[in-house]
Amino acid sequence: MLNRRLWLIDAGYMYRGQSIYSREYSIDYVKLRNRLESEEPLWRAYYLNSVPHPTPDSQVAFYNWMRSAPPLGPKIITKLYELRSSEITDLYCEQDRRKVPVSCPNDRAHRLSREQQKGVDVGLATLALTHIENYDTLILSSGDSDLLDAIEYITEKNKRFELLVFKNGVSTDLQCRADRIYWIDEFAQDVAR
Repeated sequence: MLNRRLWLIDAGYMYRGQSIYSREYSIDYVKLRNRLESEEPLWRAYYLNSVPHPTPDSQVAFYNWMRSAPPLGPKIITKLYELRSSEITDLYCEQDRRKVPVSCPNDRAHRLSREQQKGVDVGLATLALTHIENYDTLILSSGDSDLLDAIEYITEKNKRFELLVFKNGVSTDLQCRADRIYWIDEFAQDVAR
């Protein structure tokens, strides 16, 4: 019987994971996909990320490459969400147990903001649930426990759940529900760019 496999990738998680593994390390997604498919082919793969507006040309070129079919690229569908910016006027001080004002050291009148990834977790859960009749195994490259409810639903529907992750930053709630974990750290050099 054919095991149809869906691979969902949280770009933010993968970027942080490779940065923690080594500052100079970068994944080659063609090599990573080939490694995954050395056992069984993938039915489909998605790469979800939040991007600034306008998106820099270098990022546009990367996403075009990600969508390219072999031998040129890894043939991964990209779903891009707008990177959200929110103003920062204060932060919570854990020691003082209160909010404290923040300001730019160069000019008190500068507006401070934080860019945040929005939509990716919802996108991952939506894809996993929307395609539930089309795959047998979900492979997730994310460490976020926010996906736990979707993962529990999927596993209750007798779908296999696997993780393709770095050892750092993976929720233990996800780890204990995985039928298999591919630790990228153990073969990182084989899939390096």
